[in-house]
Amino acid sequence: MASFTISSPSKSSSFLSSSLSSLFTPSSLSRKSFAFNVSRSPICAPNSLKCELPQPVNYDNGIPTIPVLNERILPKFVESNRMDKTVNRNGAKLKLFSGTANPALSQEIAWYMGLELGKVNIKRFADGEIYVQLQESVRGCDVYLVQPTCPPANENLMELLIMIDACRRASAKNITAVIPYFGYARADRKASSIYFTQGRESIAAKLVANLITEAGADRVLACDLHSGQSMGYFDIPVDHVYCQPVVLDYLASKKICSGDLVVVSPDVGGVARARSFAKKLSDAPLAIVDKRRHAHNVAEVMNLIGDVKGKVAVMVDDMIDTAGTIAKGAALLHQEGAREVYACCTHAVFSPPAIERLSGGVFQEVIITNTLPVAEKNYFPQLTVLSVANLLGETIWRVHDDCS
Repeated sequence: MASFTISSPSKSSSFLSSSLSSLFTPSSLSRKSFAFNVSRSPICAPNSLKCELPQPVNYDNGIPTIPVLNERILPKFVESNRMDKTVNRNGAKLKLFSGTANPALSQEIAWYMGLELGKVNIKRFADGEIYVQLQESVRGCDVYLVQPTCPPANENLMELLIMIDACRRASAKNITAVIPYFGYARADRKASSIYFTQGRESIAAKLVANLITEAGADRVLACDLHSGQSMGYFDIPVDHVYCQPVVLDYLASKKICSGDLVVVSPDVGGVARARSFAKKLSDAPLAIVDKRRHAHNVAEVMNLIGDVKGKVAVMVDDMIDTAGTIAKGAALLHQEGAREVYACCTHAVFSPPAIERLSGGVFQEVIITNTLPVAEKNYFPQLTVLSVANLLGETIWRVHDDCS
């Protein structure tokens, strides 16, 4: 059975792409009670890049998950350049703290970086007020606070603001808010613009960005599949981490013939994202689901632009909330003759009734990342969770070392 690969147009670009691919390729992790084995995907074309991934691990509940690996693998030219500029690699001047929104991701980032999470006491009073107390010194340190604005969004945002303020008052040198999911940007999907002249949603996102800045943050790290839209909300530096390499590496490990592949945008607004994704999957053809939205979280699929008959369709989106759009789109793809349908997204919000729609049999696999925590009750057999901890961990080290 043939496996598809990510094509490379030239030797120089192949070298660079291969280097970047190895940057986001996990190797092996051996910790107290668990270990993962790495398997390598075959190369089926001479002018192609090899993607290396561990096999999914089946836990007791049968949910496949791609593990986070502790060893960092970098291209030699990047590694040597980075080590020349490295400052305090023991992490003495770098502190990593976690909020309560996604502690599992924070711990995985710490494992990747070879650090211990900073000690902080976060609790809530009887009336719901949030209390944050740092239990170690951050004076003169570069502090990184990991906290997505996942549900409950307002509480987690307020917790982040108080954590930033606590670090600022404790004389931290630099404070970076690591926000894997910036929820208040979700309603603004203008991929080509970072200006905010339309819609109250844009005003809300700008207001949240101002609050984070006024609380004392010096920099923001954010995650998305492709667009990088949150950069325009802030007046402070924003490093946007794209999750494409994680999803692409996993898809490249699937034994799917490149000629059978088609990338599908679930709506017209996601065409740029899907086109970028398709170019990296052997320049796969593109299809678009045309729909009309009558209200928030209510979508009506109208028709399909493109050919999916007999093909494996990969639907690409930045987030899945109630799954109405992507589920109806998948049903349309099956009606048009698609052999299999995969769903890929960065942020798995999974508001009801998303689980029922995603596990209803229209998807061969639903591939998400762990920017948001997924409750165990929301696991279903088709779900695969990929970790972005190595991307975030490497980005944090590079920001700390003043590297590209």
